[in-house]
Amino acid sequence: MPMISLPASYEAYLAGKDERFANMVRPVLMQSAADQLHGVHVVVGPREMQAHLDDRLPFGQIVEDID
Repeated sequence: MPMISLPASYEAYLAGKDERFANMVRPVLMQSAADQLHGVHVVVGPREMQAHLDDRLPFGQIVEDID
């Protein structure tokens, strides 16, 4: 099975993020890169963080909101 590469936009998003945050988001970015259908929506709140595929976003795009 070939290794999945993240698009440059995802790599740029992860650059400078702390390890805990990057480890939370990376599996969803990998899923997005594997199917290449949807972008990723990241929600950052005071007590939790979430990342999920978002069919409203094109592949390679990330939107981050504060909860």
